[in-house]
Amino acid sequence: METDSVNIIDQTRLPHEFKIVALQNLHDACHAITKMQVRGAPLIGVTAAYGLYLALRKDPASLDEAIKDLSATRTTAVNLRWALQRVEQVLLSTTLNQRAAKALETAQLIEKEDIAICQSIGDYGAPILKSLWRAKDSSQSIVNVLTHCNAGALATVDSGTALSVVYQAVSAGIPVHVWVDETRPRNQGAALTCWELGQHDIPHTLIVDNAGGHLMQQGDIDVVLVGSDRTTLDGDVCNKIGTYLKALAASDNNVPFYAALPVSSFDFSVDSDVIPIEQRAAEEVSHITGIDEAGLFRQVRIAPRDVAISNYGFDITP
Repeated sequence: METDSVNIIDQTRLPHEFKIVALQNLHDACHAITKMQVRGAPLIGVTAAYGLYLALRKDPASLDEAIKDLSATRTTAVNLRWALQRVEQVLLSTTLNQRAAKALETAQLIEKEDIAICQSIGDYGAPILKSLWRAKDSSQSIVNVLTHCNAGALATVDSGTALSVVYQAVSAGIPVHVWVDETRPRNQGAALTCWELGQHDIPHTLIVDNAGGHLMQQGDIDVVLVGSDRTTLDGDVCNKIGTYLKALAASDNNVPFYAALPVSSFDFSVDSDVIPIEQRAAEEVSHITGIDEAGLFRQVRIAPRDVAISNYGFDITP
């Protein structure tokens, strides 16, 4: 059944406001991805697929233009390209009049697959946390997990990738505490991961991005779990900026480090040295957004006006 809009959670309003936004056309979908109302590689892919449907619903002949516009929204997350290519492949054998319906059908299939895949990631990953818990001296001990960015339900359709492992472990009765990197400059850890974990009543502590190494040195972290925006055939993981530093600290302190990702986040066509690393707006670094005491959203400058800023969105962990 056709629909005239696609609903998303506006993640730029979290954790202060839970707001549903209706995407009604291609422009809305592109804006949602670019402005990070939706983010997380799997969810970007699903949103792009629905964005293609919304474009074809308005104009069945706009396929090439819509793919071009959606492809330009984010450069690093491979799920975006994967989803668009998958829908396009289906449409090659359809008539103009069938395009919108087939695009919607394919987008819905991608959505359902993402839910099942994330569930499977949790199923496979939870035993890792169980084994770490069993290896501890006391049955009352807690497994301490460090996360970076947000790789939970908000990054996918449901349950997430890295956080799916945590959710499944907790459901199995394993006590888990999560150290949450704030993840500057967009603060996905502080705003999104903490909000998610709070919804699940999972113990968690927010830390500054540079605290992870110290906690590992002190023996306060048992495992690092992250997601991935693009992973090469060799296993190189392109993820939120700062992931590489966490991996180095984990290696130096003999802390297990895992990346949890769906097949759609693999890119078998490139090596890590040619993955495009997105550079985002300087304003994300020079300013910070939050709510004031009156509950109003405010953006304030935290850096000098004339300072040079480099804002790489991702790094690569070999």
